[in-house]
Amino acid sequence: MMTKTPGPVILLGPPGAGKGTVAKPLMATLNIPQISTGDLIRGNIARGTELGKQAKSVVEQGGLVSDGLVNDMVASRLAEGDTKRGYILDGFPRTLVQAQWLDRYFASSYGSLPVIVLSLAIPYNRLIQRTTGRRTCPNGHGYNIYSLPPKVADICDIDGLPLNRRADDVESVVEERLKKYDQETSPLVDYYRQTGRFAEINADQPVEQVTAACLAAIERLRA
Repeated sequence: MMTKTPGPVILLGPPGAGKGTVAKPLMATLNIPQISTGDLIRGNIARGTELGKQAKSVVEQGGLVSDGLVNDMVASRLAEGDTKRGYILDGFPRTLVQAQWLDRYFASSYGSLPVIVLSLAIPYNRLIQRTTGRRTCPNGHGYNIYSLPPKVADICDIDGLPLNRRADDVESVVEERLKKYDQETSPLVDYYRQTGRFAEINADQPVEQVTAACLAAIERLRA
């Protein structure tokens, strides 16, 4: 039986590993929210919060939102009532500075319930296929030309509408994103591995199996 108090869970993994995909069934099973830094930044900008105004000026200039500003957004979100039993952090921390800030936050908020870190591992060539092969119809139906192709090339099976490809899903851009992940975020795997609350999950399998492996790891590490 799943623990009554899941506590904080971090999902690590490179772009295309499926963090957002597996977070959804984990949310439903554990009854805790998913917190994505991308969603937080976009939400703060859309609502015109003070933090959003600061982030907007950076984003409009093509820069990366600073660690301090992202930390403030995360802290504000974690203070909301739906996080009392725990939450899933997707895309945060991204750097060691953010991870160290998060350690201090956890110590003050969840002193007896440490964070569990799940690292979604997948071969490099599969990451390239997952990202460069993605296609989406205007109504949101998703495909992948390598693993889940439409019956007719570039046409949605359901709506008959042309499929779109994200501008940043070309191989050169994907390779640059993966290189940046290796530089900034992959060191977090070693950082968290030392905590004893870390599990590596094989993400190169159907989402149902990835979800089951994540839930089993959470239960084991929380025991």
